[in-house]
Amino acid sequence: QVQLVESGGGLVQAGESLRLSCAASGTASGTIFSYSTMGWYRQAPGKQRELVARILSGGSTNYADSVKGRFTISRDNAKNTVYLRMSSLKAEDTAVYYCNAAFLSHEFWGQGTQVTVSS
Repeated sequence: QVQLVESGGGLVQAGESLRLSCAASGTASGTIFSYSTMGWYRQAPGKQRELVARILSGGSTNYADSVKGRFTISRDNAKNTVYLRMSSLKAEDTAVYYCNAAFLSHEFWGQGTQVTVSS
């Protein structure tokens, strides 16, 4: 099993930046993390969970159109950690942000971290 723990959420004003972190731990977490596609998802109140950004094991990235140019996903395999740098935050970015690891047929989720952007 792999445990994912997010951190870095908080309350910021529109236009400011935040960096979220997601650390993986558990049995074989290092190997699993290195070969996993890591993703950040978010869920706003009353809305479905949506993909924000994803980084493949080889480093390729994908972003939702709504965050392109503002958010950057990166990973440090030596630290079993994936990051989401969020800049120029908007009120509509307010949500609970979840870390996800997809490895073969398995998926792991973190508990989520709240990001609130005041306008």
